[in-house]
Amino acid sequence: MTLFSEKMIQRLEGERIVAGFSIEQVEHAVPLARALLTGGIGAIELTLRTPEALDAVREICSNVPEMLVGVGTILTPETAKKVKATGADFGVAPGMNPRVIRVAQEVGLPFAPGICTPSDLEAAIELGCRFVKFFPAEASGGIGFLRSMAAPYKHLNIRYFPLGGLSAENMEAYLAEDHVPAIGGSWSVTPDLVQNEDWAGITARAKSIVEKREIKS
Repeated sequence: MTLFSEKMIQRLEGERIVAGFSIEQVEHAVPLARALLTGGIGAIELTLRTPEALDAVREICSNVPEMLVGVGTILTPETAKKVKATGADFGVAPGMNPRVIRVAQEVGLPFAPGICTPSDLEAAIELGCRFVKFFPAEASGGIGFLRSMAAPYKHLNIRYFPLGGLSAENMEAYLAEDHVPAIGGSWSVTPDLVQNEDWAGITARAKSIVEKREIKS
């Protein structure tokens, strides 16, 4: 059983950019999501690094249904269950935990484990994963390393979601790869803009990023 449907991957491929961020105050969640949408970014990865995170996910899922809502930092099977209950569209993790993958399968949560070596990748493939998070992308060797690692598995149609060290300067190189439907990164949402509730600033930042992305035909 694969954890990401082809339909979900195609939707990510249409978006190309997934904005990653944490939420410190639940009341920031909805205006932040709406600001990103206004700027043309329709997919997010809200990380579970604050006590408010799950409530923030619920708020966005309930009030901004147009947003493709991903949840990051899913480290335990119990957390995978909680994320599914929020109504989130998908989940990702920094590492490859077989127990989390199995529970995500059981509850029907599209889930991408984190991998950064061929051994990680083969363990994920063994458990039915065909869409994986390549993390930390730049620190692991960047686009050159990803190409080399992916080559022996090309016939399996594995797709990769790079995160970690991505920026406006290197995003186009990743998006040019056929096996990369989308990339993620925190450069699209800076903490100071959120703390200052500068939603117009976030919209402007999103627009500048969207102008650089290349939509695959």
